[in-house]
Amino acid sequence: MASSSPSHSYLTHLPLHPSHQGDSEKRVEDDESRVPIHIVTAASQLPVEFLEPSPQSKLVIGFDCEGVDLCRKGTLCVMQLAFPDAVYLVDAIEGGEELIIACKPALESNYITKVIHDCKRDSEALYFQFGIKLNNVVDTQIAYSLIEEQEGRKRLRDDYISFVGLLADPRYCGKSYDEKEEVRVLLRQDPKFWRHRPLSEQMVRAAADDVRFLLYIYHQMMEKLNERSLWYLAVRGVLYCRCFCLNSNNFADWPSLPPIPVDNLNADGSDPKEEILSVLDIPQGKMGLVIGKRGATILSIKQSCNAEILTGGPKGPPDKVFIIGPVKEVRKAEAMIRGRILDI
Repeated sequence: MASSSPSHSYLTHLPLHPSHQGDSEKRVEDDESRVPIHIVTAASQLPVEFLEPSPQSKLVIGFDCEGVDLCRKGTLCVMQLAFPDAVYLVDAIEGGEELIIACKPALESNYITKVIHDCKRDSEALYFQFGIKLNNVVDTQIAYSLIEEQEGRKRLRDDYISFVGLLADPRYCGKSYDEKEEVRVLLRQDPKFWRHRPLSEQMVRAAADDVRFLLYIYHQMMEKLNERSLWYLAVRGVLYCRCFCLNSNNFADWPSLPPIPVDNLNADGSDPKEEILSVLDIPQGKMGLVIGKRGATILSIKQSCNAEILTGGPKGPPDKVFIIGPVKEVRKAEAMIRGRILDI
């Protein structure tokens, strides 16, 4: 329980755990699933079991961040935490650095699983703005792709499912999220939307909506993922968290990758393959050669390699290409990209 009550609260619905529902219902929203939304401006308003992680009280929470240009140079404004009995909106503007640093043990803990959809920029913001190394994530974007692979539906490694698309998928939630587009319109009109205080009811609802379904989706996905996919989920979660968090020691002070298991994961007759993150420096003025006209070149490389290839884009870093995948496929992608750089 929280050690003191937050100063503001709202109510929302959390979908019940699938095992708590009748066979005829996909999702239930009733009084039993109504939970408070707490706006947190001091660490004392957060649950003790979150602030003080321990193996005796392991947690699984929904997690997300909102901000202005959320990346290393932007501003993290709100951090959302969804528990089975409450949603906490950690206000980084009102609570300041002290509040976010108080959450560092939990965000870096192996005892608290953070369920998030696409952790890369959130991890980058936490690392560069607060020195937090986000750890032990279950990224639903990765999990979705792994389940698709399991079930024989081929996708490019970076053929992402959006959060709106994931919510709409009846296998996981089956809910439309029209309000998300409304917030996107507001963000285009006012890029500093998440900095405004006090938080409006619309801001509170939008922030809570981004996490309140994550625990339900997590349980649905865990029932589908086999042991092999769970290992890949853990590995890619670590690599995604590292992705944009470049440092000078090659991530030596970050949590290590899960070791390759020795058995039980080769149901299809092939051993699981080591996966890595590679970062290529692109000479000034050469990124256009890598991307190609309308992205044609980088798409061609992606189609030739079973690896995920990312560029920094508008948020940067602008002179890097990030490659995640099996070692052999990553080396193949590296060679193709270097070939494009040398192409005249």
